[in-house]
Amino acid sequence: MSATPFRTPSAVPGFGLALGFTVLYMSLLVLIPLGAVVAWAASLGPTRLLAILTQTQTLNALKISFGISLAAAATNAVFGLLLAWVLTRYDFPGRRLVDAAVDLPFALPTAVAGIALAAIYAPNGWVGSLLPFKVAYTPLGIFVAMTFIGLPFVVRTVQPVLADVDRELEEASATLGAGRLTTVFRVVFPTLVPALLTGFALAFARAVGEYGSIIFIAGNIPNVSEIAPLLIITKLESFDYAGATAIATIMLAMSFVILLAVNLIEAWSRRRLGHAR
Repeated sequence: MSATPFRTPSAVPGFGLALGFTVLYMSLLVLIPLGAVVAWAASLGPTRLLAILTQTQTLNALKISFGISLAAAATNAVFGLLLAWVLTRYDFPGRRLVDAAVDLPFALPTAVAGIALAAIYAPNGWVGSLLPFKVAYTPLGIFVAMTFIGLPFVVRTVQPVLADVDRELEEASATLGAGRLTTVFRVVFPTLVPALLTGFALAFARAVGEYGSIIFIAGNIPNVSEIAPLLIITKLESFDYAGATAIATIMLAMSFVILLAVNLIEAWSRRRLGHAR
């Protein structure tokens, strides 16, 4: 039997059942709830929806959430790659302890993380008292919290790919006269780009929707350090369901566009390396 255009021949049976379960699962947990939010926002009408979205407080909250999330994800992409490199390529005392500590933001309740970060980076905290500038209760505090929660995504995405890089490629590069930096950037790094982009996307998605660990360190000052999820909660508490739904919809749309762009770049990089899927 010939395969359909979207079906790859496989010895594993149950394609129809698996596809049906996947569609049902995604519909119940993702598509239907998000579709309801979009439908509710659309019922407001374009004039009212635009009026809500163009409010100064809304625009500033979206700018803070998405701008700092992108900056935190980019920072995690750099330092997460370095951390994954150290954990994979070097053996040192306490390596397993550091490796286990990377996963702490996964297990730690977000409220606990926010309280801990606020206490440490407060003006009278252990770290905050030593810094010449203020971290807690500023946009910089939001950046710290977003970086904290997003780091494991990059490390755990890049680490197994880096471990599977064939050392013979590096040896061949050195044999042909390439220096260490040339080998890293021309041989090793290109194979890590797809995984690094995946880690970046995961860190960004985690940061842009974060709430618990940020509200304790942000200060939550409107137009200064107020994130979009907090603004949504505030509107819900004041029974402004229209405003909350409108902001949630624009966050959904912006997140989808950014993640789609990252996924397209990742797919392009995989095709360029001959690992298309």
